Amino acid sequence: MSEVGVTIGWIAAALLVLGMAVRIGFEAEVRACFERDPAARNTVEVLLTYPGLHALVFHRLAHPLQLIGIPILPRLVMHVARVLTGIEIHPGARIGRGVFIDHGTGLVIGETAVLGDNVTLFQGVTLGGTGKERGKRHPTLERNVVVGAGAKVLGSITIGENSIIGANAVVVRDVPPHSTVVGVPGRIAKIKDKHFQGINLDHTHLPDPLTERLERLQHEIDAIESHLKEHRKSQSPSP
Repeated sequence: MSEVGVTIGWIAAALLVLGMAVRIGFEAEVRACFERDPAARNTVEVLLTYPGLHALVFHRLAHPLQLIGIPILPRLVMHVARVLTGIEIHPGARIGRGVFIDHGTGLVIGETAVLGDNVTLFQGVTLGGTGKERGKRHPTLERNVVVGAGAKVLGSITIGENSIIGANAVVVRDVPPHSTVVGVPGRIAKIKDKHFQGINLDHTHLPDPLTERLERLQHEIDAIESHLKEHRKSQSPSP
């Protein structure tokens, strides 16, 4: 066998071992890919082609290095991850199990951000700060939160469990559990006493409380105008 063939064989074996390690160590994340992405067809495809999973693997390597105070190397690891995946995660961020990043291009997760289990993030999401303050300055997302494409969640705020942040919303205040947030700035449309089985990934067809209020107001104005017209007719003298 030629040297090229041997080299290819070693590379293939290394990739196989690495893939098996990722499959075992990231079982919850791989399962999340299948549960939340209808395009996921088989494990090999997910392991080789899902940049969100790759970014989480890099972060799982860099985060312990950050915790024990090793300089430069954790940031360097995540810099490589950003170049390869288009996803920027600070090694200091705390990320739970079963997190799913769909596509992920342009996604940013800040240093003091905290993500609970089974959080779902779409492309272009920013979990960022609002200034140069130190300490906790990035958001906390509790379990089962879904953040839609292009949404910005800014500052040291908490997004309650099972909440949905609509696409392109800008959220700068705390959000209670089981809520839906839409608009700029984000407005809460509370889903009262409604609990979802599993995770609701619909981050586009969401209620808009401002539009609903304007529609109700317009309906009331139309009703008043109609009543005034009838009143004027009744007050007109008969010919």
